[in-house]
Amino acid sequence: MKMAQREFIGRRVTVAEHSDPSLCGLAGTVVDETRETLLLEFGGGRKRVAKRGGNFDFDGETVAGDRIAFRPQDRTRRCA
Repeated sequence: MKMAQREFIGRRVTVAEHSDPSLCGLAGTVVDETRETLLLEFGGGRKRVAKRGGNFDFDGETVAGDRIAFRPQDRTRRCA
């Protein structure tokens, strides 16, 4: 199963690239997901990160944010 089809909540993620340069390198645990964003929790608090315009590293697999910008319940079948 591709990472884009899996549940993201509870997984460690690193923002590998993003259209907002201040987010590059941000690493944390996904605590919430919406259609357009991931909410990351890290040592300094929480940050909501837009999926579009970013590349995310989940367990060594890079996922393009534009490919996962769906509601979590729809993403599993659309990213097949």
